[in-house]
Amino acid sequence: MITSVRLINFKNFVDETLKLGPFTVIVGANASGKSNIRDAFRFLHGIGRGYSLAEIIGGKYGVGGQMEWEPIRGAPNAVARIHGMRLAPSFGVQVESQSGNEQRAFSTKIGVNQDKPDKFQMLEEKLIAGDCLGYESNPNFESTFWVNFGSKHAPLGIYRSQPALSQLAKGHFNYHPIPGLGIFSDLGRMRFFDFKPDLMKLPSVVGATLSDHGENLPSVLHSICADKQSEAILASWIRGLTPMDVQGFRFSQTLSGRIEFEIIEQTGRRISADAVSDGTLRFLGMLAAILNAKANSVYFFEEVDTGLHPARLSLLVDLIETQTKRRGFQVVTTTHSPALLEVLSDESFEDTLVVYRDEESSDSIIRRLADLSIASELRKSQGLSKLHSTGWMEDVLSFENDPEEKTVTVT
Repeated sequence: MITSVRLINFKNFVDETLKLGPFTVIVGANASGKSNIRDAFRFLHGIGRGYSLAEIIGGKYGVGGQMEWEPIRGAPNAVARIHGMRLAPSFGVQVESQSGNEQRAFSTKIGVNQDKPDKFQMLEEKLIAGDCLGYESNPNFESTFWVNFGSKHAPLGIYRSQPALSQLAKGHFNYHPIPGLGIFSDLGRMRFFDFKPDLMKLPSVVGATLSDHGENLPSVLHSICADKQSEAILASWIRGLTPMDVQGFRFSQTLSGRIEFEIIEQTGRRISADAVSDGTLRFLGMLAAILNAKANSVYFFEEVDTGLHPARLSLLVDLIETQTKRRGFQVVTTTHSPALLEVLSDESFEDTLVVYRDEESSDSIIRRLADLSIASELRKSQGLSKLHSTGWMEDVLSFENDPEEKTVTVT
């Protein structure tokens, strides 16, 4: 389980830390920095996939020119914080995770030099497992990147173009066991979902897995419904979400051998994927992802509430809170929905984060909602929906950053 992520000069964050729980909700106004947090998670995931810095930031193409990895949003130079007209010479990302009784901490610092063809280079890196040093960068070597290990083994030369973590974890160097190296797998078990209903309706190949945009949904539903009990669970969630009296699903193959699906109601009425609403398709995508989630995975959803009626959000939240505890994975989502905040459990409220962008500096800050002035009390008396819709959260954060401000009230 990933417990925290620290961002240093990453995009519009000077030095901010996210504390994560089983279900972490990120709220903030447009352009506050929520999507930049997603980019930070993708950067870490790129490390977990074994990519070079250039591939993580600029994209990676596979066989036949197919894009295997989409680049980090924005211009490559914009990954490092820009203050005024000056680009930060480096940026850093740190992550902590918990696996059983072992705590792991990984930190990396990336240099940015616009005058060099390989302008992104490793400057510093460190891995700690509990009280043991896995490895750390050696400051005595400037022209090449060397790491020292916690044992008496000699330093090892590492390519500057790729994080040492992925080089060591993928066996590029035949070396001794390194404590905490399992964090590489933690970073590799991330998914980023931004569902596109038009793609979710399309027939798909048998056995295909769910893509980030929801492609191959018919195949994943087909796999789930191979078990009648799982199909019944799926149908019960859909009955709770929609007015449809869903009995189950029917699958058929196109002439090309691809799978397509229909929803079957108790009356026998069949509803094709083309006739299913966008909101229902998105909810089916989330169900397919969550019911297939593996332990220690992190699922990042963009605007998890999109297309869902506010009255039904409690069902979605209940699904996520129940399944993350039962199956041992994490969900991180952004939201603009006051209604979603209203139905969070006490535990999820503690893991809700507010992102605020300072108008003068354009820098963003991150705070736990529960840590804001009297937020817990106002949650009970006013409700989070009102606090969000009136801009109270942003007012509090503005007050924290401006000593000339005197009071923050809820009207």
